[in-house]
Amino acid sequence: MSVPVVATVGTTHPLAFAGVIFAALALADDGVRPVCVIAGVSAQRADRVLLRSGTESAAIGAQFAALDEAEVGAVHVGALVSVEAVFAVAAGLAGLPGVPVVLDPVLASSSGERLGEVGVQDALRDVLFPLATLVTPNLDEAAAFAGRPIPDVAAMEHASASFVGWGARAVLVKGGHLEGEPVDVLSDASGVRRFASRRVPGTLRGTGDLLAVTIAADLARRIPLDDAVGRARARVAHAIELGVPFARTRVARVRGEMPEDVEA
Repeated sequence: MSVPVVATVGTTHPLAFAGVIFAALALADDGVRPVCVIAGVSAQRADRVLLRSGTESAAIGAQFAALDEAEVGAVHVGALVSVEAVFAVAAGLAGLPGVPVVLDPVLASSSGERLGEVGVQDALRDVLFPLATLVTPNLDEAAAFAGRPIPDVAAMEHASASFVGWGARAVLVKGGHLEGEPVDVLSDASGVRRFASRRVPGTLRGTGDLLAVTIAADLARRIPLDDAVGRARARVAHAIELGVPFARTRVARVRGEMPEDVEA
């Protein structure tokens, strides 16, 4: 049986808390062959963004062209920091017809600073949502796109309909920051489903990337979306339990490369 191939598309993070480098490690840890398209570069510390720069469209297009022989089974798209990169990624995805696309519409860094330039949010909605098999916004991202606060699960369900209306085949609104037990809302043409679980103590960087790439890996294996979402949520909870300190934060352990006693 051949190993599934997942392309991760996004922006680098020098500390690999998140971003395309972390995504590739997480995919490999999940038994998937990762291939990458670097659509942007960032310089980030644990507490602030020093620089972000989108890759020029010709370079993004060439990277997609280089994947021709990779037999990509799914695509994960993470943070994109320029409008040019968004349009170039959309053009690259058009060359992969029928391949599932999981889009994590990152708008801010973990420190809370805006990551993309002005116009990226609108470009994501108008250009990439219609190409997405699944969009995975957190509460802040869903509120930014919907243009209103999302204080509870009912508001999550209402917001999820907007994403489907913008062209996404499905949306998973992540409710990890709600009060009480975490609830995620999955909405698609077949209806709305709630995924609830107990809250795991602690916080962790990179959970959005981890969730999205895990779903992408299962879609590459042709696992149904609901089952993929359930396994991804369990993997994130387990990662929070096993998180280790690094550079004044907690990060996931992937591929056994980060020992339990790592310190900042």
